[in-house]
Amino acid sequence: MILIKRLLGQVRKALKDFNMIQSGDKICVGVSGGKDSLTLLTLLAHTRRFYPEKFEIEAVTLTMGLDDADLTPVVEYCKEIGVNYTIKETQIAQIVFEVRNEENPCSLCANMRRGALHAIAKELGCNKIALGHHRDDVLETFMMSTFYEGRVHTFSPVTYLDRMNLHLIRPMIYIEENDIRRFVKEHPLHPVPKTCRIDGHTNRQYFKDLLHEMELKSPDLKNVLFGAIKRAGINGW
Repeated sequence: MILIKRLLGQVRKALKDFNMIQSGDKICVGVSGGKDSLTLLTLLAHTRRFYPEKFEIEAVTLTMGLDDADLTPVVEYCKEIGVNYTIKETQIAQIVFEVRNEENPCSLCANMRRGALHAIAKELGCNKIALGHHRDDVLETFMMSTFYEGRVHTFSPVTYLDRMNLHLIRPMIYIEENDIRRFVKEHPLHPVPKTCRIDGHTNRQYFKDLLHEMELKSPDLKNVLFGAIKRAGINGW
């Protein structure tokens, strides 16, 4: 119970600090079935019970079209917590890996998944989309932008898509990935195994491993980097 209280407190702080939710919002929660998205869904389902700004949530999963995992545990969990769940069939993986045969498929895959998620959110009448990015994702994106793009940048806690009239919110930006791992072990969540062919072999995985190695020598490294991001004047921070 101590861990979930702390995670809920961190979510509530993010919602307040960045004004993520207003009364009447209908929020589409992107649920891949992995540990991050299931934790996000759980925390938002708890938060809606006591948060002063009343909101609704809809859970959405996009299938990828190749080697899709069994989503039965997600279906049952959404019933248990009283959240409407929509599964949207796509052929994104087939396009990326077979039709386009991309050497570096992550960018195209991400763009296609974003487009499909935005479209289904609008179909469901949602005005916001909640994504399961956590604090480690913030840091890894910051490192990738610095080393590969030569700019001080990471994604914003809240992003407005004017063409779609949608807000993207990231309620878990204060939560560490290790705490998410602990939470999933301590609660009856059943993450769906990943089916991506290159999972664990991406640029993001490289920087995840690099940050871990650096943290062994400098235990406060992630706190220092996160503080630097907050002070750097990055848009949205």
